Amino acid sequence: MTEESWHEARLIPTSGINGAEEQERRATSALLAVMTAVREFGRALTKPFGAPAGNVETYIEVPFVLGEKKLFPDGLVRVSRGQKSWTALVEVKTGSNELVPEQLENYLDIAREQGFDAVLTISNEIPAIPGLHPTKVDKRKLRKVAMHHLSWTNVLTEAVMQKEFRGIADPDQAWILGELIRYLEHPRSGALEFDDMGENWVATRNAIAAGTLRSTDKGVSEVANRFDALLRFASLRLGRQLGTEVTPVLSRKELAEPALRTQWLIDHLAEHATLTGAIRIPDTVGELVVTADLRAGRITCHVDVDAPREGRQTTRVNWLVRQLKNAPADLRIEAFVLHGRGAGAAELLATVRDDPGVLVADPAKDLRTFRVAQSLPMGGKRGRGRGSFIDAVLAAVDAFYGEVIQHLKAWSAAPPRLRPEPEAADRRPEVPAALVSTSLSSQDGAEVAAAAPDPVPEDVTAAE
Repeated sequence: MTEESWHEARLIPTSGINGAEEQERRATSALLAVMTAVREFGRALTKPFGAPAGNVETYIEVPFVLGEKKLFPDGLVRVSRGQKSWTALVEVKTGSNELVPEQLENYLDIAREQGFDAVLTISNEIPAIPGLHPTKVDKRKLRKVAMHHLSWTNVLTEAVMQKEFRGIADPDQAWILGELIRYLEHPRSGALEFDDMGENWVATRNAIAAGTLRSTDKGVSEVANRFDALLRFASLRLGRQLGTEVTPVLSRKELAEPALRTQWLIDHLAEHATLTGAIRIPDTVGELVVTADLRAGRITCHVDVDAPREGRQTTRVNWLVRQLKNAPADLRIEAFVLHGRGAGAAELLATVRDDPGVLVADPAKDLRTFRVAQSLPMGGKRGRGRGSFIDAVLAAVDAFYGEVIQHLKAWSAAPPRLRPEPEAADRRPEVPAALVSTSLSSQDGAEVAAAAPDPVPEDVTAAE
């Protein structure tokens, strides 16, 4: 037997997982143990919830008595530093299992009686808005105890970012965290990716095709929330690849009142048959906007780029085209003018490369913004795989970022140049210095400099 057929020993094996109960127990134990062993990782997960930067202790299946019932939360996390401590009960679900409101309310009661700070839930459910819990419970039980949620995608993203980008001080701890990543990425771990647009997806899509969809129809709100959850998943997934925090774009009002965002999506879906959201990626020229047109069956990604504030109009167009030298020729470029209303001039990148002037409708008007867009076919299936809506959105986001956004840089004006000092005036040696009535001034030569034409920058000349 050759060595290629041998299986390398793993710290957290996936073999022997039989049923959801064993899957949840193993995932809970593995995660909590690594949080204790790898200090940086434990800190990354607990810091957003208000835990101090201290020693992390974790336990599994801790027994508690509530009334006449004996309950066993999946885990308990305690972080302590000096006299300050933070304690949370942990409830874990894997696979397609969802959190149960009654169970969470019992744990909230236990936490209140024990003086704990929070109940932390971990499952494959991805809330539409960060900070929003996917399970509704009696709000009165949240007066003294907080309830937080992490999706397994979130946990995996934090693990990858900590190991690959932020770094782990101890090599052995880095290896341990790598074993957790390897385990969570295995399909048998139960830590699944976003894989379903919901049971109302097909009915909603069919109603749009028939022209009968109304904002009050059953299931439309679920589709809207699933789309936002998909954008959240796409953000986490892209952030894991880039090593930075990528987040959906939401206004302050939408963060404070998530129902506003949901209602806007519902109204937009009923009126225009589109679902739209944006992703913010640090240090890029703009937000990546994703629009799914369910009637046309297309997914469009676009980014708005501020045009240069100086130079001729065609020079400004060339500035953008140079940055898109390796981009697909079927990108759509749209140019908006200053103080203009409505749509601007638009052409495919292939045409603009040959003739930048096609985007200049009026040379007398300054170009204000460029919009770079890419349209791709949309899948219709509710799940994952070939022909699915989810995979089509993820592929569109990855392609647009990789082929377009990561190559774009914002325009910046050239720094002002110092004017050369005027040369010393010729002075005849026979004239005493005391008799010279003038001296050098900053205004010497100013008239000549003002009359001379401005030099043309080298990069502008090359562009034209």
